[in-house]
Amino acid sequence: MARPRDLVERWSDRLSGLPLVRPKQPEPLPIVINRRRIYILPTGFGLFLAAMLLAMMVGGLNYNNNPALLLAFIMIAVAHNSLVHAHLTLSGLRLTALHAEPVHAGQPIVLRLAFEASGNLAREGLELRVGDEEGFLQLAPGERGELRLQLPTRRRGWLVPGRLRLSTVRPFGLARAWSWLQPDVRLLVYPAPEAEGVPLPDPGGDGPSNRTRAYGEQPHHLREYRQGDALRQIAWKATARVDRLMVREYEASAQREIELDWYTLAPCRMKPASAA
Repeated sequence: MARPRDLVERWSDRLSGLPLVRPKQPEPLPIVINRRRIYILPTGFGLFLAAMLLAMMVGGLNYNNNPALLLAFIMIAVAHNSLVHAHLTLSGLRLTALHAEPVHAGQPIVLRLAFEASGNLAREGLELRVGDEEGFLQLAPGERGELRLQLPTRRRGWLVPGRLRLSTVRPFGLARAWSWLQPDVRLLVYPAPEAEGVPLPDPGGDGPSNRTRAYGEQPHHLREYRQGDALRQIAWKATARVDRLMVREYEASAQREIELDWYTLAPCRMKPASAA
């Protein structure tokens, strides 16, 4: 179960629809994250620290307190460097592959995403969110790693993952840096199998039946007619004597062809539409 979204994540979802937010269309793999597609906003802790530093600056200037001003400037420099570090954690990452094994509708599909880190910077605290699902990843400098993420499936057809958000709050949690990924990939979801098997049609009758028939040369016994029995099995003399339809049962058996008719099945309960 993914954690609840914070304020910055909710704002990033709202801002994702703006025309300037990249990417605008699905992209072929591999996808390289560069500085033009990285966005940063302060977290709640970052806003609290900014308010505290502002109060320290005002107090230091008001009382001409140089040590307080020096401490405030040092903390501002550290906060600024943390923003740069968060930006560099995402910059240069590559999404090289995205695939998943086909599943039946209603079963979770496991996404396998391959990332590659370029440069000499360790990529720690990476968070990938797709819808309500979230996964975590960390990469050493130049390392290639794989992240697995489960997505629910509701309908059969082609499943398009849509936009994926890769983000981080490292190193100090003062701001969240994120980038949108929209790979041009479709994943296959099979129709859900029936809970109970559909009975095979009767190979020897003129109508549908759940029974199999045995045919041979020697009659075994007589029984009353049941719907689906072939007309050639009716014993007309015995029928005239007892005044009801009687059918011959044969002792030997022989294989018969079975005809499957799609239009005799029950209506499908699942819409054959592609999942988006």
